[in-house]
Amino acid sequence: MILFWIVFIPLAGGLLAWLAGTRGPLAGRKKDLSARFISLAALVLDTILVVFLFLGKPAGIAGGVWLARVNWSWLPALGIGFHLAVDGISLLLVLLTVFLGIAAVISSWTEIESQVGFFHFNLMATLTGIIGVFVALDLFLFYVFWEIMLVPMYFLIAMWGHEKRIKAAVKFFIFTQLSGLLMLAAILGLYFFHGRETGVYTFDYFKLLGTHVDTGPATVLLLGFLAAFLVKLPAVPFHTWLPDAHTEAPTAGSVILAGLLLKTGGYGLLRFAVPLFPEAAMEIAPLAMSLGIIGILYGAVLAFAQTDIKRLVAYTSISHMGFVLLGVFVWNEKALQGVVIQMLCHGISTGALFILAGALQERVHTREIERLGGLWTVAPRMGGAWLFFALASLGLPGMGNFIAEFLVLLGTYEVSVAMATFAALGLVLSTVYAVWMAQKAFFGANREGWRIPDLETRELAVMTAMIVMILWLGLYPQPYLDKARDGLSTLQKNAAVSQAGGAIKVFGRER
Repeated sequence: MILFWIVFIPLAGGLLAWLAGTRGPLAGRKKDLSARFISLAALVLDTILVVFLFLGKPAGIAGGVWLARVNWSWLPALGIGFHLAVDGISLLLVLLTVFLGIAAVISSWTEIESQVGFFHFNLMATLTGIIGVFVALDLFLFYVFWEIMLVPMYFLIAMWGHEKRIKAAVKFFIFTQLSGLLMLAAILGLYFFHGRETGVYTFDYFKLLGTHVDTGPATVLLLGFLAAFLVKLPAVPFHTWLPDAHTEAPTAGSVILAGLLLKTGGYGLLRFAVPLFPEAAMEIAPLAMSLGIIGILYGAVLAFAQTDIKRLVAYTSISHMGFVLLGVFVWNEKALQGVVIQMLCHGISTGALFILAGALQERVHTREIERLGGLWTVAPRMGGAWLFFALASLGLPGMGNFIAEFLVLLGTYEVSVAMATFAALGLVLSTVYAVWMAQKAFFGANREGWRIPDLETRELAVMTAMIVMILWLGLYPQPYLDKARDGLSTLQKNAAVSQAGGAIKVFGRER
């Protein structure tokens, strides 16, 4: 039952927070405070359960080495089950989810002043959907959790966002809903192909692995999955919803969007796209890797061109997630290890930058970079935290982002020297925009005469925890690599077993 509770404790906490914030016995600000503390307590409890799993020993379960599993009958006539399982990969992402969930609640402590209970319900419902995506191994259930993320995130942007929040929320909704429907069509297609081949109609992930689908139909089904995953990642040219959503979302919404929702796209590529359709995936691998490199370079160049500090950080996400797309379709051990570490480090470092950007906007009421400057002297703790995460973003050695991108580049080099070279240019460009945004925001002349309070104890505690995690991942990533290794090996074996033609090849090289 531990896995069931990990998924649904945030939802229960959100419901209690909503009730406490609207109908509780307390009045006024005390109601708001109770909603915040209930949400925080639920996430702390969830973190304890996740850490318990992290420290536990894996148990052998069909399909690989798994730490926990729930498999209940739900709609047996349709082959739908309530099937949850967690291995090292999904466990690390669930740990990231509860960690950033706590950071999101704390960072919104003073920013959100209206309908606080309902805000926390939507925040916690989004986290429930994200955790469900990371642990669902029934494809119908996976789609249910995928859609659960959508509606509460829409409300977070539309109700508590900034000036152009409605337009950004609608754009986010249209992109993710339409791409999700294409994935549903692909899931149903795989369901019927498997049923006709075996006589068993099921959405179970383990049973669908190895389903024989001819190359043409398999490519069409894969494209249905990719529609959802590449939009959510996001990959160029499916990224246009992201800068608007990030810019207009409240701080907690930006943290969840950048730190977690984008990772559901990367996780979907890892868990579902390649293992379910390995032959089709390898056929389109050169194109997918090229899109990854385009995203790395395009995001970095566009980041440098931004004048809004949140929009700048949003474009850096497109660049960094390009490494995830590249590494998934390289599909060797080094690159896949880099993908997992990149998802963790990007979630923490970019989430921290959005928290700091939100704190700045709350204090100075502007996001315009040209109006900032000289803030280091009036808010040195904030400036130091911003500089640290800017350096993490550019991949400074000693920080986790460097390990992640270095592993992806090493794996890519084994497949294509040219692609590794182009991807490495992204590291050069990231140096330019990272140093530029730190210099513009915190150094130079204080032309506006800003006098703002520095980071409070609450904000400083969040920043300290994030700094520790980035340094831990950069200086000693081995525990995380070890935790993910068995899961990555299983994914590679699943893809190899499903590959009718033998060894997987990209650019003529066996892997």
